Amino acid sequence: MPGKIIALLGSPVRRGNTAYLFQKAVEGAEEEGCEVEKVMVPFLNFQPCMEIFHCMAHEDCQMQDDLTPYYQKFREMDGLIIATPIMTMGIPGKLKSFMDRFQVFYMAKYMRHHSFISPEHRARRKTLFICISGMDLPDNFDGALQTTRAFCEIVDCPYWDGVFQRDMDHVRDIRTRPEVVEAAYEKGKELCRLVRRED
Repeated sequence: MPGKIIALLGSPVRRGNTAYLFQKAVEGAEEEGCEVEKVMVPFLNFQPCMEIFHCMAHEDCQMQDDLTPYYQKFREMDGLIIATPIMTMGIPGKLKSFMDRFQVFYMAKYMRHHSFISPEHRARRKTLFICISGMDLPDNFDGALQTTRAFCEIVDCPYWDGVFQRDMDHVRDIRTRPEVVEAAYEKGKELCRLVRRED
């Protein structure tokens, strides 16, 4: 059976550099045979976590909005692609709020000690992280990586690999870096091969 991958785009620029790398990774995964659901996170209608703590004792979130269906989809997926630009040295607000709403998974795993994801399924699940930064600093990606790794552990889809490009304020067009574009495509293909279902 084909693996199921969810691909999150954190940039609101539909034809920008992040979106271009995102699409290449999705194409690679699809060409390798995986089913990919693309999610344009900035255009979802949802509120940030309000710390109601309903999820401390329940398997759902009390807030019902565009994010709600993704709790079940994240249980079923085999792989995850996250593509985002750096903003203020970290994850952009809407994507960060999306991640924060997965306290539903956090409470199940760390408070009730009963993860939604079985050990067998977790062993196959993997996350590909694609990230670009305008500045050219040695620690450009540190904050975003720390947040992403934490999120991946919470949803039991461990961080696997990444594609990064800094200095985009000078590069301007990611298509002038064909090696980065090719890396996104090939990593998408490899992700699919790793998460495909054998049953």
